[in-house]
Amino acid sequence: MSHQIHRRTFLKTSLAAAAAGDALARTAEASVPSAEDAAGARPLMPCGKIADLEISRMLLGGNLLTHFTHSRDLRYVYNLTAQYNTEEKILETLALSEKHGVNTLVIHTVPFAQKILMKHRHERKGKMQWIICPTAEIAPDMKAYSDHVRQLVDEGVDAIYLWGVRSDQLVAEGKVDLIAKAVDIAKDLGVPSGVGAHDLRVIVECEKRKVDADFYIKTFHHHNYPTAPRADELAGVYAEIPGYWCRNPQEVIDVMKDVEKPWIAFKVMAAGAIPPQNAFRYVFESGADHFIAGMFDFEIAEDARIAREALAGVKRTRPWRS
Repeated sequence: MSHQIHRRTFLKTSLAAAAAGDALARTAEASVPSAEDAAGARPLMPCGKIADLEISRMLLGGNLLTHFTHSRDLRYVYNLTAQYNTEEKILETLALSEKHGVNTLVIHTVPFAQKILMKHRHERKGKMQWIICPTAEIAPDMKAYSDHVRQLVDEGVDAIYLWGVRSDQLVAEGKVDLIAKAVDIAKDLGVPSGVGAHDLRVIVECEKRKVDADFYIKTFHHHNYPTAPRADELAGVYAEIPGYWCRNPQEVIDVMKDVEKPWIAFKVMAAGAIPPQNAFRYVFESGADHFIAGMFDFEIAEDARIAREALAGVKRTRPWRS
């Protein structure tokens, strides 16, 4: 498209997008063949396999659907997103993602969003798979966490991962044994079980301790954007730089190249600071097996096309691990 609308420019076009969003979504949805269409349908998203799940290389992120936008210091954007992403709009977003071959959603446990997922699956007959991180507290007896995981499994979750906020904290406190327990709880209930992380030390320690995770979800983006941290700012400012979730991209690449578990990258656009044309190819060429993209409905068609094109020409040094 000659004129691209992305979350990266959403703030500048929010009023127009709010008025035109429904029309754009209806037009895009009507023009996209479903997975069941006969020969001649546009190619769907390539997939990889994690445990027994076929998962699209691009996954739908849940933050925009739960209205948690990572909008830096622009606090009004949270309310703006909530006004736009109504229940019906979220259902449209899920259906449109499926039609473009994005078959899996990664999301936090937010009650109103979970109800919408149930409606999509049971009333709308949607096929979107759910990878969900429980937000229950982690304690040595693991009861609260175990109860939360069991509830999610009963609701039909397809995979579980330990929330990165929790795993970062546990590694900082030297409690990797509790990460291993969290992983085992989900596996014992019969679903693939992974570990999320912002801090690379989580991956390093899990590999060192041979934590039996099925996959990792790790932040990853380059620093080639205007508000990225400069080299002399890297020490001790992780929480102070807006839009900064990957302290040292090259270090992540170096560690992950030897990790044999599937790697799902997230924050790949630094919450809208990096264009998808740049971000998607970078993460695949750097070794990620899948990536998560938070998308409004009007971004899905274009982002899916960009992801397919990146995959078609990707040159990797790390083997595909899924």
